[in-house]
Amino acid sequence: MTKSTEIVRVLAEELANVPPGTRVASEADVGQRFGVGRAAARAALVELERRMLVSRIQGGGTFTRRRVDYLVAPGRAPSWSRTVREAGATPRTVVLACDEVPLPPSVANALGTEPGEPGFRLVRRSFIDGMPAAWGVEWLTVALVPELPTALRHEESLDAILRGVARVRPERAWTRASMESAPDDASAGLGCRPGDPAWLIASLARDGVDGPPLLSTERWVRADAVRVIVELGAHEPALHEPAAHGTTAARGATPAGPVSSRPT
Repeated sequence: MTKSTEIVRVLAEELANVPPGTRVASEADVGQRFGVGRAAARAALVELERRMLVSRIQGGGTFTRRRVDYLVAPGRAPSWSRTVREAGATPRTVVLACDEVPLPPSVANALGTEPGEPGFRLVRRSFIDGMPAAWGVEWLTVALVPELPTALRHEESLDAILRGVARVRPERAWTRASMESAPDDASAGLGCRPGDPAWLIASLARDGVDGPPLLSTERWVRADAVRVIVELGAHEPALHEPAAHGTTAARGATPAGPVSSRPT
């Protein structure tokens, strides 16, 4: 066993017992503690990051991370805060921009309206247990919630606003999840390095199963923060074993590439 491997084993055992968001010792501190050079200390921290036990936040440092299961399934509300909370973690979302703009043709087509129709382009950053986890752009028509900018000052959950103000019941109509390299704008929002692997989750929400389109979303999610679970069809609990490491039971498969989910 190499010295670096031994450092990883010791630190992994220790980090399993501290809360998410705990700052991890620096390369210099690790080197001094274990009596190794900076290269060996760096290799150990890189391996912990590869195992998704820690996250490096650009300009912030390295912190412990707990991945949560993000369940995508037909009929479930497309709510970030609700999904994260049901996974046993604490969500928070910050509005970066909420601009009224003419809807571009591709978005207008998805929302079933005319290009140029007044719409809201909503840019938000989301956190899990206080750590950056997601960044994305959401589109909806102004006619659906004219008072959206005001509503967002009092309620951070867009799902809750749509239900309470617009009196609609958002459900996933279409979802595509794929693992991609984070572009510059997404990596800046996620606090990761450009090119780091991240989930790209594109989705369209309707009012109920057969109602009109409500919301078009493209969200980038840190792979070290979330494990995307895609559930298709009926769930048979007897066919599944509990997931490892104390996480919730897997209800589908974590896709290695593009996955599309369309309710039937």
